[in-house]
Amino acid sequence: MSPSDRAGAAPGDPRADPRALSLWHATADDDWTPRAALPGDRDADVAIVGAGFTGLWTAYYLLRADPRLRVVVLEREVAGFGASGRNGGWCSALFPASLTWLARRYGRPAAVAQYRAMQETVDEVGAVAAAEGIDCHWAKGGTVVAARTPVQLDRSRAEVDEARAFGFTEDDLALLGPDEARARLGATGVLGATYTPHCAAIHPARLVRGLARAVERLGATVHESTAVTAVEPHLVTTERGRVRADVVVRATEGYTPGLPGHRRDVAPVYSLMVATEPLPAEVWAEVGLAGRETFADHRHLVIYGQRTADDRLAFGGRGAPYHYASSVRPEHDREPATFDALHRVLVDLLPAVGDAALTHSWGGPLGIARDWCASVGLDPATGLAWAGGYVGDGVATTNLAGRTLTDLVLGRDGGLTALPWVNHRSRRWEPEPLRWLGVSASLAVMGGADTEEARTGRPSGRAAALNRLLGR
Repeated sequence: MSPSDRAGAAPGDPRADPRALSLWHATADDDWTPRAALPGDRDADVAIVGAGFTGLWTAYYLLRADPRLRVVVLEREVAGFGASGRNGGWCSALFPASLTWLARRYGRPAAVAQYRAMQETVDEVGAVAAAEGIDCHWAKGGTVVAARTPVQLDRSRAEVDEARAFGFTEDDLALLGPDEARARLGATGVLGATYTPHCAAIHPARLVRGLARAVERLGATVHESTAVTAVEPHLVTTERGRVRADVVVRATEGYTPGLPGHRRDVAPVYSLMVATEPLPAEVWAEVGLAGRETFADHRHLVIYGQRTADDRLAFGGRGAPYHYASSVRPEHDREPATFDALHRVLVDLLPAVGDAALTHSWGGPLGIARDWCASVGLDPATGLAWAGGYVGDGVATTNLAGRTLTDLVLGRDGGLTALPWVNHRSRRWEPEPLRWLGVSASLAVMGGADTEEARTGRPSGRAAALNRLLGR
């Protein structure tokens, strides 16, 4: 959205006031006045398109490695406007491609290395937040994923079996019995759960805004209200001027299809959230989450939640429609039918919150690569670098991307640059209308699969067929 669009927006509209975007934006305790726009043409060593987590982590580690670098970050709105400021607040070791998928393509050691790197990254994010004085409400309580039907319980066992086959122990992923599971999450119908300690609940907008200030202290220039119109080798064109650079980093995730030549790189799929008012102690006594564990269950259509530092319950999930031609517009952030469905799922899962008022509802696009595998890379011949396709698991993955891009830009081989996602090339999404038909059908199948399994007590054949089709 251009600055002129923002100027014409009504009060309370997120285009005029970012605090209206989400619970996180409203409670970030930050000044959302845009930084200065790009004043005209300039040169840089590294130009970064996008002031979300990917772009800011990249700037942070580049300047930590070499303070002499001229790093320019270009942002159409304000830092943290997109998914980095609106997500579920899980700083997790989740990676969208499974161990088995990675092993088939890159070998078992590479798959294990990718997952171990993700685990280490969770602690790296916490360490940087502490070192930079960023109060992002960090609480490393892990993640509990409930199994509420026999079919879900089978899936939880299969997930643990896969982890064991690759050498991961109970310290990485444990299978909980019903009593252990309910002690962490007081959900209805719990038969068991998986639990991993490799996740922290955070306030994402506080983290991304603090990170923006940190990169400025290190010497980066962040230009907001600067819409990028084209990304080319060694050149970024904006509405306000051009930036010539040795390396251009595309860090645009769900907004990538808006760039010329990139419409089919990722599919922008919307994830929506709701948040309750602060809940009293007697409700939390029933709900659990005493360690601020993040939580979900083993259904096909993803849900996710956390207990916030001010004792709200923030809860989200997929299910919002994919919009034709990869459309990303402010009005897509709010789908009343999806918000209603999320509230019903939340109350079914945790009846104790049924009387609580919902104070915030919001959403935004996340980027899904065609093979559901995130990637990071640099083409030395063109100077074009990228990272993305996180499928909603980007809070920690972006940090790993930023450190990896730093090594690639500075020519440091081995270590992170040897991970299998480096220079991985996902095939492009199909052209429309095939893309709309495929994504929409996938969302419908996954939603219907959960209903089917609850009714029949057997795994959904349609979901299994879809997973085979997607190569997952």
